[in-house]
Amino acid sequence: MTILLDKALTWRDVAHVAEGEDLALSQEAWDRVAYARRIVEALVKNGARAYGITTGVGALSDTVVDREAQSRLSRNIVMSHACGVGPLLARREVRAVIAAQIANFAHGHSGVRPDIVRYLCRFLEADCIPDMPSKGSAGYLIHNAHTALVLIGEGHACVAGERMTGRAALAAIGLEPLVLGAKEGLSLVNGTACSTGLACVALARTERLLDWADAIAAVTLEAAGCQMAAFDEDVLALRPSAGIASVGAALRSRLQGSGIIAAAVGRRLQDALSLRAIPHAHGAARDVFAHACGIVDQELASVTDNPAIAGTPDAPLVWSEAHAVAPALGHAADALGSAIAQVAAMSERRIDRLVNPLVSGLPPFLATDAGSHSGFMIAQYTAAALVNENRRLAAPAATDGGLTSGLQEDFLAHPTAAANKLLAILDNAEQVLAIELMAGVQAQDILAETNSPAIGTLDVHDMVRQHVAIYADDRPLGHDMEVLRQLIAGNPPPPA
Repeated sequence: MTILLDKALTWRDVAHVAEGEDLALSQEAWDRVAYARRIVEALVKNGARAYGITTGVGALSDTVVDREAQSRLSRNIVMSHACGVGPLLARREVRAVIAAQIANFAHGHSGVRPDIVRYLCRFLEADCIPDMPSKGSAGYLIHNAHTALVLIGEGHACVAGERMTGRAALAAIGLEPLVLGAKEGLSLVNGTACSTGLACVALARTERLLDWADAIAAVTLEAAGCQMAAFDEDVLALRPSAGIASVGAALRSRLQGSGIIAAAVGRRLQDALSLRAIPHAHGAARDVFAHACGIVDQELASVTDNPAIAGTPDAPLVWSEAHAVAPALGHAADALGSAIAQVAAMSERRIDRLVNPLVSGLPPFLATDAGSHSGFMIAQYTAAALVNENRRLAAPAATDGGLTSGLQEDFLAHPTAAANKLLAILDNAEQVLAIELMAGVQAQDILAETNSPAIGTLDVHDMVRQHVAIYADDRPLGHDMEVLRQLIAGNPPPPA
């Protein structure tokens, strides 16, 4: 399948490209790219003063660069800005960043040659993955520069799983190194493609995680003998929220017909909040997710290059603006990270209720032979540690400070840091939910001896048991935890 870029991409489009789909531009999009380049060429010919085209960048914006040096300026910008550090981003993240960068150029306000866009599309088609360090960006510039390195035959990339120099990577996919023209170096490092691409990957992971969170919570609710009246449609409607309504409907559907739930009716007047408030916490996360989706789609529909090119070749316009700064994107990623951290924290509390014999009514720590077996005792420790790490990660990046470029850039929004934090929170949340899933299914095995589970939770149970067996302290528990984490990260839950 090929994603066609006409007016703009959506976050789902970018997520599909991240997973391996190709990206193609409509003729109208190609025409926009080419027309903007004609405007840049007219600016160069006329010698007009324009930021990053005939001047330096950042604090050097008042330094004029003559025509002969403009290509060298573009190359030098790439070389000087490629200063990322830390572990490399994974293939999925790099592809998402490249897709978001193509989308920005396709708006027709950057002024790069169509060849630049063709090369980037070829990277996606041939799965040429530039080495892109994960750290160092205060919001933009650095990540994109590492892709640009490969365009000019520098840096390194992986092709067909083999790491090689940028020049060798280009040759492997049938391309020659590009010689950059005026403005192209600046456009290649500019814009919010990095934070936007990473956010698209995070949204795809969040959507799947929230579906799993509801399914796993239903398994735990059944094992705990919950009081379903709290999830009645009329009850939840007292607090209007699309997220709460969605979660409530999912829980009711998945737990319908449960003999375990029926046997527990009236056992308690009300359940603990980690059970009773599932629609509220999961629903809040869904509401924040919906808002974040809108913000990321807004970002993809936006021109985030500076300067922006407009007008005509006869009457060119160069607008110096701040569209490469993305406070809204940073706020959205911060908020979603906080919401997912809360979902994981509630999951850990439910894990404790499953393994704690003081409240569960189940064998201590769900052990098959309590005393000689520890069961899931220490798995709950792991969940608690990951939840604490998420609590630290959930501190907002948007309020961080920082001054760069000799006071020229004296405000930083940190959307890339926010997106990276969100991805790290998702890593931990997937693992916490995997532990709850493992414990909940073990509890279901114990309870199913006396009462029948709901079809909706039995489907979850059977899916898990295709991957891991009942745990009896007979193998390293960490392996089972990782198997189920991968299940959650890569597959949707069975239908409710």
